[in-house]
Amino acid sequence: MSKLPAEQTTPFRLEEATIDELHRAIRDGRTTCVKVVEQYIARARAYNGPSSLLVTADGTDIGQAAGTVRAQSALQFPSETVKASTLLPDLDHYAGPPLEFGRMQATASDPSVQQQYGMIVGKPNAGQVNGLATLNIRGERSVTCRGDYDRHPDDGPLPEGAPAVCEIFRRQPDALEQAAALDKKYGSNPDLEKMPLYGVVFSFKDAFDTKDMRSTGGGDAAYDIDFPARDHILVDQLRKRGAIIYAKALMTEYNGRAGDPGGRHHPEKVLPSVLGYQRSSWAGNPSNPYDTTRAASLGSSSGSGVSVSANLVMASLGEETRASTRGPANHNSVALILPHKAMLGFDGGAIGADIYCDRTGILCRTITDCAKVLDALKDPENGYYDPRDPYTTVPRSSVLTTGYEVHAKALGGRNSLRDMRIGIVRESMLAAGSKAAEPITTAVAKEIKAMLGAHLGATLVESCDPLWKPDPEVEQMSIDFRKALARLVPVFMPDLLFRLKADGTPVFADFAAAIVPTEFAPGKVFGSGTLQPIDYMVELADLRIAPPSNLDISTVQDQILANSFRFHIRQYLSRRAVDWKARGFSETLVDWPALNARSKYWGDDQRSAYLNWEETNDPRNRLGGRQGVDERIMLRELLRRVDMMVILENKLDALVRLHTPLPPAKIGGPDEPGLIARLRNESQYGPNAGLTEILIPAGYVTTAYDAKFALSPDRKKYIAVANDQPTTLAAPGLPFSLVFRAEPGKEDITLKIASAYEAASKRRVPPPAFGPLPA
Repeated sequence: MSKLPAEQTTPFRLEEATIDELHRAIRDGRTTCVKVVEQYIARARAYNGPSSLLVTADGTDIGQAAGTVRAQSALQFPSETVKASTLLPDLDHYAGPPLEFGRMQATASDPSVQQQYGMIVGKPNAGQVNGLATLNIRGERSVTCRGDYDRHPDDGPLPEGAPAVCEIFRRQPDALEQAAALDKKYGSNPDLEKMPLYGVVFSFKDAFDTKDMRSTGGGDAAYDIDFPARDHILVDQLRKRGAIIYAKALMTEYNGRAGDPGGRHHPEKVLPSVLGYQRSSWAGNPSNPYDTTRAASLGSSSGSGVSVSANLVMASLGEETRASTRGPANHNSVALILPHKAMLGFDGGAIGADIYCDRTGILCRTITDCAKVLDALKDPENGYYDPRDPYTTVPRSSVLTTGYEVHAKALGGRNSLRDMRIGIVRESMLAAGSKAAEPITTAVAKEIKAMLGAHLGATLVESCDPLWKPDPEVEQMSIDFRKALARLVPVFMPDLLFRLKADGTPVFADFAAAIVPTEFAPGKVFGSGTLQPIDYMVELADLRIAPPSNLDISTVQDQILANSFRFHIRQYLSRRAVDWKARGFSETLVDWPALNARSKYWGDDQRSAYLNWEETNDPRNRLGGRQGVDERIMLRELLRRVDMMVILENKLDALVRLHTPLPPAKIGGPDEPGLIARLRNESQYGPNAGLTEILIPAGYVTTAYDAKFALSPDRKKYIAVANDQPTTLAAPGLPFSLVFRAEPGKEDITLKIASAYEAASKRRVPPPAFGPLPA
């Protein structure tokens, strides 16, 4: 009798498994869909609890607080707190607005459970990451239909007093029941052509509507019905493709809280920092699995990145406005495909923040799995089009007819990219005198030369910047981003050169010095030169004069806040209510006044900001001033043209950049001060241009220089002070990532390059503190 291949007799290991490995294990009879879901629930029970500590005035312990049920047991919050004076020096001399110290409070959605509000920090060695907000487990997946109100139909009628809508809800199978149905119907022989995501366990940023789980965009809002009447179109497509709809990933509520449009409302208490607060008033704050005192993301889809990295799920859908999937992928060392705006819909069935930038991203541990998910999301008849998301009206030529997975299987052999020319965006790698940025910027420069250049054989071509010392071994761009901006700004966005800083002086002082006195804004005249503004533009566009010294790809990313968030929340709430009305039920949380009246917010700054949003009634910004909607549309056109000019002039196949020069920061700590703060705006290039970006883990650093708080001279606020004292981090350290991009329709090239790099480098290391559970 012949022996079976070793793989067919080896027990299936859930941690770090790919989709193909899962499918082989199912076909070999080494696991089932039910066993997989049970393992994920066990990991959630072990690792998905609260991971933050309250910052209080006196640092005394608090009593036990009741949390919501998650993974079949009630949340247990830490009882210890951190004394504020250990973080904020000279606190006894502080004379500013009252600080919003940490506290436990009852939630608006369910007053019988509590959550953390106000100041927090990450708990050292917490052993928890708090990445999943809601699990699709019967009895705990909704507040409206919690407990026995979600009783299985086979177990008899609902208890007296159950909301009528629960009769519909309880007929939605939970994750275990979905898995059992797949096992019963297909056993070990699923049709993977029709169901390429068979048995794949997904989380979703809570902004995505899921008809079988609470969906509130991370908010603590007391809906009449806290789940929607129908799925987001992408969730529906994944169900059809065999995926298991398992959990809602924790997120910064409302995709980053959307800022403050200004108005008559102001916070009564203030937070010294919200750095690392990727936070939901309902579900709490996540932690980085590589260091639980640090931010899980700089971007709101934090739970998507955490849940994939810590092996709480196999794949996740997130949303990005300007950092919200790339930040989580980077901070958690996972792969990402962020398709161009808006090849994949988002706003058609989700709570968004800025409709002009919002889009869906796919996070997995390998780029091949990301591409497999992207292929599966394509509907056989309608493709990627979503009738409820107007931005999905993209040119058909921008979508590959070949699919995407086929291009994401490069083996990474030596010189396998020798026919490729890759442009390095050096503007993404500037330390600018920041000690905190040196470890990553140094490491990434070596990584690109060693892997993309020496091993894979690509020709590297670098951009120029006054703060970057050119590498004599790397070809220089003939037309770089500065020159491309100089040529294109006069044509596509001339208003940009007339912008004023917060103090009312010109952003581009060199421009003002070259032109005759000219009105930059109503009543604001500047100019001490001899050129008429239009003549200056002509000379600039043909590179006959030097461009302004600060006309670069970080400065141009600045945009005024648009009023679109006021529109989008109102549209989402009204659509949700209409969907329920069509099914005979009433949802009365339909507008901004109802949202504010029935919500709690973890920070008073959000309470006041959302009251200002409620009173914002004009889609335009102030007449005579900058217009946020116009700027977004104009900037997208400008940046896409800049990228193409750089690519075409230098005969490049794609571009590569560092996601961020700074490591994950301390939760509740200060931002890194100095010039680096402005230069980091370069990272918004891809989102503002709406370009496809593919992110791959590129390594780790084991040294960090965390900024410290200092009391301002007037004693009215806390400011950040750079720190030159290193902190040594446990291996593997804190992650950083490379990002690959090209124009829409060239994803075959970027996937080839990115997958070759991933296969050759193998940089991802699973978080050591969240390994396999004991057998």
